[in-house]
Amino acid sequence: MAESSIIETVGLKKQYKNVTALDGLGLTVPAGSIYGLLGRNGAGKTTAIKILMGMVRPTAGRASIFGLAASQSESSVAIRKRTGFVSDERDLYDFMTVAQLIAFTASFFPHWRADMAKRYVRSFDLPESRTVKALSRGARTKLALLLAFCRGAELLILDEATTGLDPVAAEEVLQALVGHVASEGATVFFSSHQIGEIEQIADRVAIIDRGRTALEGALDDLRESYRRIELVFDGDAPAVQFRSPGAARVERKGRMLTVLASTGGEQIIEEARSLGAVSAEAWPVTLKELFLEIVLGKG
Repeated sequence: MAESSIIETVGLKKQYKNVTALDGLGLTVPAGSIYGLLGRNGAGKTTAIKILMGMVRPTAGRASIFGLAASQSESSVAIRKRTGFVSDERDLYDFMTVAQLIAFTASFFPHWRADMAKRYVRSFDLPESRTVKALSRGARTKLALLLAFCRGAELLILDEATTGLDPVAAEEVLQALVGHVASEGATVFFSSHQIGEIEQIADRVAIIDRGRTALEGALDDLRESYRRIELVFDGDAPAVQFRSPGAARVERKGRMLTVLASTGGEQIIEEARSLGAVSAEAWPVTLKELFLEIVLGKG
């Protein structure tokens, strides 16, 4: 594992009878980053998180957190002491009140931040005397975040944490994550199928498809690496296969050719002009365009 990496997976595979959940997943999560794991439902995101948390053993490959093997029992215990986990199921004790659950959780962690817990109770507007069972889905998620934040975790792992939340509650959760990273220097690893959430707060992203890493890197670098090139011809655009490198996809419609290019944008434009293009413009791409191209094969 690289010295500055918190999470690393190499060739990670998981087979359930006839179902391949992971098929060689490779990820590297730098310390201090907000790392978004983006993929469709069923892409393997939850399986990867369960392996990282020691809930499931991989069929092949390796996964490590803090340089410790996630699949080894002793290492897994050490990992969980330093990690806060929020699942999409918000597993909490329904019979306890908010105050009771906070006090109960605090008793297990010597470095519990009582001052932070009080602050989040206020900012999340959590009713301390209400039972967990009586909380809304949004309030349950905020309570789960509070418990993860205040234990002094160096790493926060969240699995589809905003699923089922209304837009206001989802925004509050995302902003709380950003604020916590800024103030405490934690690392966040969160899975989502919501492109907008990852684009809003993540500085690094991995797109996974069918259990494999299809694309990984700093979000700004990925945006800079890819371009959408729009080419206009006098008549109908020609059906062409570009010789220039980097033409990932070509779409033909009327007088226009649209090219998604990973490299060699200038070469593609020059080649298009030699074919009679009368105008050519290159534009940055969005994460949504990249995701659709990689996962669905269309923009």
